[in-house]
Amino acid sequence: MGDDKRLADVVALAQGMAAARAPRESWQAAVLGACRALDGSFAALSVWERELGRLRVLVNVGERRPDEEEFPEAETYPVYQFPEITEFLHERWAGGGGPNAWVETAEGTAAGVPGYFHQRVAALRRRGRGCCVVAPVVLHGRAWGELYVARAVGRPVFGRGDAEFATVLAAVVAAGLAQTERLEEARRLAFTDALTGLANRRAVDVGLEEAVERHRAEGVAVSLVVCDLNGLKRVNDTLGHSVGDRLLERFGSVLSLCGAMVPGALSARLGGDEFCLLAVGPSADDVVNAADELCRRAAELELGEGVACGVASTDDPIGPVEDARRLFRLADAAQYRAKALRAGRPVVAGREGPDDPVVRLADEAPPARGERRRFRGRRP
Repeated sequence: MGDDKRLADVVALAQGMAAARAPRESWQAAVLGACRALDGSFAALSVWERELGRLRVLVNVGERRPDEEEFPEAETYPVYQFPEITEFLHERWAGGGGPNAWVETAEGTAAGVPGYFHQRVAALRRRGRGCCVVAPVVLHGRAWGELYVARAVGRPVFGRGDAEFATVLAAVVAAGLAQTERLEEARRLAFTDALTGLANRRAVDVGLEEAVERHRAEGVAVSLVVCDLNGLKRVNDTLGHSVGDRLLERFGSVLSLCGAMVPGALSARLGGDEFCLLAVGPSADDVVNAADELCRRAAELELGEGVACGVASTDDPIGPVEDARRLFRLADAAQYRAKALRAGRPVVAGREGPDDPVVRLADEAPPARGERRRFRGRRP
């Protein structure tokens, strides 16, 4: 295999990982690139979970067997079955050697002998593969996992040159994984409220837009709970902002707890004393039950004065929801009505008859700057 071809393969692998928008896409790009570069028939990427003493397979590509899912949920192997990950890789590399790849065949080790091979040989035979190259992945100076590429029975056996090239590919994969980690951390910070650890307004905007698109395309139910924490200003003015922050954190925990009652719900702080819960899929009644529990628990907080809570769901008679802004206006109007009525339970848009005051208020409200419409000063 020519040097130009191998250089092009390395570049293609790096570019594929760089273009990935999520960890799974990055893992997939890594193994697809490595499988093509080494002319393999199958490839996998595994991570060493030290605390659990196991290798966990993240992704399988190529000619997969029935028991090999592309993104397996529970394909793991005890490290003691593959001791090279701890003994050969860790001790040899830590002792000054390089984290070199090695080759094994269905008949035994072929190149780059690590000293351990019986489990992999058995796996090759069991799955009808003739040989494999295993390349340690080292990230942040520590053994992270393994890149594995195999060829079918009857194909040429990997040689020492392939093992050396696999070592290079593993280093490129490690660089790509590090970049993915940095992007994921930046993304997490960009979509997380720093005080409460909940999602932030940006995350809600993105999630709600996607949810409404699904509703329009598939009819999936989308529900939004908007709530306003009562009494925060009084706490800030009389006890100080540090105590107010504690109140916000405590309510955030309560919201997270109640949100867990609804599978897949997103709990978020919109800003200031405003929070919300976004649910995609569960019924409106399930969401209302969670909002009811939220009101009950908020009323029991030592500080604050409970919460005003409004709910809007495409499950209820609120008319067509063509965009995210309308659902937000409806939930916001319901929250405003709950606050005006000093309601101890959530107000739900569309559940007060044909001339529902919340729906009327939301649809008659004049446009405000930005995506939300506010109802302060309007009659409920």
